[in-house]
Amino acid sequence: MADLCENCRYNIYDEEAEEYYCDLELDEDEYVSLLNELGQGKNCRFFAPDIDEYGIVRKQN
Repeated sequence: MADLCENCRYNIYDEEAEEYYCDLELDEDEYVSLLNELGQGKNCRFFAPDIDEYGIVRKQN
């Protein structure tokens, strides 16, 4: 799971806290559901691979 988070576009570095966190906006119910799924060993269903600026241009062409 840690490898998945490192490559996710929602993984944001907070310079003040000097740590990474998930910047996905979830309501309370979605967050609890996500924690339950991750606790059962399932993959994150909100995972979106981080695409660099060249990847975005390739998608547009």
